[in-house]
Amino acid sequence: MTDSDVLSRVSLIVITFNEEDNIERCLTSAGGVGEIIVVDSFSTDRTVARARQRGAAVHRREYVSAADQKNWAIERATRDWILILDADESLSPELKTEIVLELSSPRADGYLLRRRNYFFGSRIRYCGWQNDRVLRLFRRGKGHYPEIAVHERLGLEGRIAACSAYLDHRSYRDMADYIERMKSYSRRGAEELLSRGTGWFPAVVTHPIARFVRMYLLQRGFLDGRAGLLLCTMAAASVFFKYATLCEMTMSRGDRTDR
Repeated sequence: MTDSDVLSRVSLIVITFNEEDNIERCLTSAGGVGEIIVVDSFSTDRTVARARQRGAAVHRREYVSAADQKNWAIERATRDWILILDADESLSPELKTEIVLELSSPRADGYLLRRRNYFFGSRIRYCGWQNDRVLRLFRRGKGHYPEIAVHERLGLEGRIAACSAYLDHRSYRDMADYIERMKSYSRRGAEELLSRGTGWFPAVVTHPIARFVRMYLLQRGFLDGRAGLLLCTMAAASVFFKYATLCEMTMSRGDRTDR
């Protein structure tokens, strides 16, 4: 079986919103797959046009959550295997070769992919990102995302193995991109906490401090230099804003209850 025969058995799924700077690199890295399904949340840039130029079938759909978008796409995939990438991720040539070898004689129903993370252009080797592995390649019919507002994780029925080559992840184009995403993650994370009845205090004080100490000191983020300091500080800020948003939601719900 040739490499092209193996890759033709793979459906690639990517969900997007305003990813014109990333989508071509992402789709090109997986060139040769049997089908490309892009689920777009009504991008206002050239994401859709660029995805179609790369042969993707683009579906425009209202965003509820990443899990909801991915599950919707999974149901429409037609190939034997499904590969899910974020738009800011790309397969390294070594990983693409390894995937072909694995799927030529599969030893599992799903595969963990090692992520090589970059932050504002710098490779992050510590901060807790050094052991980053994501379950993204699996047999069709074996995987599904449990519904959760943020940080969705694939649930898999069957055996899991791991690939050794890297999936490249270039997160956040610039500070403005980080802030926009932080606002979205804070809101959705707070909604998730509110639905579970989680309180905002003293977590709004203790959790950001704990996040910074864990990433910067315990997980040796200081060894990543300026990029590590920025990443750990901004991660702590994200936690603060999530609980601050939860506080706002809790107070607002209390006001409605009083009325």
